[in-house]
Formats: sequence, structure tokens, C-alpha cells
Amino acid sequence: MTTHTASRPARTLMTAYGMLAYAAFAVVFLYAIGWVEGLVVPRTIDDGPTAPATVAVLVDLALLSIFAVQHSVMARPWFKRRWTRLVPPPIERATYVLFATAALALVMWQWRPLPQQVWDVETTWVRIALCVVSLGGFALVLASTFAIDHFDLFGVRQVLRNQLGKPAATAEFLTPRLYRIVRHPLYAGFLIAFWVAPTMSAGGLLFAVVTTGYVLVAVQFEEHDLIDTFGDRYRTYRTQVPMLVPRRRRLSPARELSRP
Repeated sequence: MTTHTASRPARTLMTAYGMLAYAAFAVVFLYAIGWVEGLVVPRTIDDGPTAPATVAVLVDLALLSIFAVQHSVMARPWFKRRWTRLVPPPIERATYVLFATAALALVMWQWRPLPQQVWDVETTWVRIALCVVSLGGFALVLASTFAIDHFDLFGVRQVLRNQLGKPAATAEFLTPRLYRIVRHPLYAGFLIAFWVAPTMSAGGLLFAVVTTGYVLVAVQFEEHDLIDTFGDRYRTYRTQVPMLVPRRRRLSPARELSRP
């Protein structure tokens, strides 16, 4: 793959853009943890502008749909091929991250709460244990990104390579440790974080159900793309490693998984 041709000032601007996109993601993602968990942040999933239940459900479904469509469409290879006719390839991933961050911020900003309790665990030690497991889900999400290439996933590596005049890195098929347990530990982490809650409101349940549906659909698209890219290597991997729930049988210590 050839180096993207651009002047040094243009490459510096692209690097700054990529760094700002990553910084925006980091801030919004940390806020989202507090928003879901009901910790620290000024507005959580059970706070915000009130609306009749039917209106709240429709608004929240629309917000989650915007997030899901943005995530799925912009990640597809056919979209990237067309998108990079307008957006320089070195900042394509950073732009995806920026749009995804904006979509997540929109969800939290315009979310209409449904605070009615679905369940509420009162035993203190059980509540603490559930909170730890839920936060552990978010930790698994981050660990999954670092197990492959965190900075490539969020567009930083691309702009830094471009800054140095290096060609874009080619996709590799890697299966580090987490990816020998389940094929999608990042998604598994999100599901743990969203479902393991000591107190679950109707709004939290709606969020968990819809995001679970999105995950199950998104996995199919991602795996289709991975099969197109890696062929039989990924087909074999699928037969050896479960999608989201671990099982006893594991992949032999062959190295390799790729970021979708």
C-alpha cells in the first residue's frame, strides 16, 4: 500500500485531527461509563428531560437507531471505499471514531429517562459485587482493544504513520489470548456492563435490550467482512472459538486475530 501523498503541514493537520478525535472519544466514553452505571456524572440514564412513556420509548429508539446505523454503515468496506474519495485515507478511521463519538454523545444528551424500576437488589454485598462485575465488563472492552491494537482501532496509528511518511499498515489476522476464548470479547464486555446491574430501570432495560439486538446483528456483518478478508483462516477460527459465551474448547496457540 502506498503512502498518502500530502504536504507536511497537511499531514500535521491530519495528525492533530486524529488526536482530537481520540481525545473526544476518551472523554465521551468515560462519561458513558458513569451514565450507564449511575456514577459520578451529573446526568445518568435515569435522568434528563421527562416525557410520556410512549414518547420516551420512541425518542430513545430513534437515538439508538442513529447510533446503530452510523456504527454499522460507516464500518462496512463498501462505504469506506466510497468515503475515502472525500476523506483522506489516513483520517478515515479517526473520522469514523468522531462520528461514533458524536452519535453516543447525542444518545446521552437527548435520552428520555424511563426511571420505573424493573429490579432492585437491596443486599449491600450483592450490589457491590454486581457493580464490580458491571465495571469489569467495561474493563473487558478496553482490554479487548489493547489485545489487538487500541490505537489502530481508534485512528491514532494511521495518522502517526502518515505523519512519518510511512504507508498504511496492512490488516493482520491475530488471535491474542482474549480472542482465543471468544471471538468478540469487546461485545461480550459491553453486554456484561449493560445487563449486570444492581438496579435496572425501564430505560436501562430498553437500552440493554436494543444494544444486545444491535450486537447480534453487527457481529454477523463483521464476520462476513472478516471472511471476505481472510477467507478460510477466519472460517476455521469460527469453528474453534465461540462468538460471545466462552466454552471449554479453545483455539490452539496460533497467534492471530484482526480488528474488523
